[in-house]
Amino acid sequence: MTEVEFHTGVADTVVFAARLLRRAARQGVRVQVTAPADVLALLDRNLWTAEAQDFVPHVRMPGASAAALARTPIWLTAEALQEGAPRVLMNLGAEQAPDTAALDRVIEIVSSDPDLAAEGRDRWRAYKAIGLAPKLAQDGEPSNA
Repeated sequence: MTEVEFHTGVADTVVFAARLLRRAARQGVRVQVTAPADVLALLDRNLWTAEAQDFVPHVRMPGASAAALARTPIWLTAEALQEGAPRVLMNLGAEQAPDTAALDRVIEIVSSDPDLAAEGRDRWRAYKAIGLAPKLAQDGEPSNA
């Protein structure tokens, strides 16, 4: 069964996501990140510039070659569940993953903005409605990304 984990009340979702992605890359975990194009652009920039000694290998989709996708642990895309994609999905958007059966894990990062928090609550209910058991991250970060 797909594990669904929510991080709620996040002040800066891009910085938070970048920190989790750095950890995931260090642990060898492959992650697909879905978000609106403007958020992906900010995340891309953050992954390039936040810490000079801690670059996170990542690609933007679409447009990456098959060879780049095969060797790169972090995929940034506006569309969920690309063929051959990592089985861990980090969502920074308003839509829930359409086919969670293809995933081992979904990480939802929900802003502290009231409107975005309401969208996060809607996604929580939608996951429950399809038989998944979402959980809140206990300490603001998962045990492993």
